[in-house]
Amino acid sequence: MQEKHDGSPRIRDTMKKHSQRAQRIGDQIQRELADLLRLHVKDPRIGMVTVTAVEVSADLSHAKVFVTHLGGTEQAVAVIAALQHTAGYLRSELSHRFKLYSVPQLHFAYDDSIESGLRLSKLIDDAVADDHKHSS
Repeated sequence: MQEKHDGSPRIRDTMKKHSQRAQRIGDQIQRELADLLRLHVKDPRIGMVTVTAVEVSADLSHAKVFVTHLGGTEQAVAVIAALQHTAGYLRSELSHRFKLYSVPQLHFAYDDSIESGLRLSKLIDDAVADDHKHSS
C-alpha cells in the first residue's frame, strides 16, 4: 500500500527548513565565489564575471551558479567552459572556507536575464515613443 502525504505540519516544516538551509548555503557560495573569482582566479578567458545567483539542490550535492560577463552572450560559451574548467579548484577553495561535510559540485550557467531585461525595456521605450508620435 502506498503511503499518502497529507501535508501535515511536520512534513511541511521539514521541507521548509531544508530549503532555507539550501538557500543560506547558496548565498554563502555566491559571496565566496565572487571573492575567489575576483582575487584568486587568473584565467584571462574568465575576465570580469559577476555571480548573479546560486541554486543549491535539496540534498546539497549540486549548485547551479548563474553568472554574467561584460563580454555578453557573444563570449558566454567560452566563459562558461573556462569556469567549468576551474570548478574543481573553486570547489576545493570553498571546502577550506566552509564547515560542510561535502561542498556541492559546481555547475555554471550564463544568466541572460539582465540583457533580456534591457532588451524588453528598450522595446517598451520604443513603443511609448511611437505612441507619443502617433498621438501628437
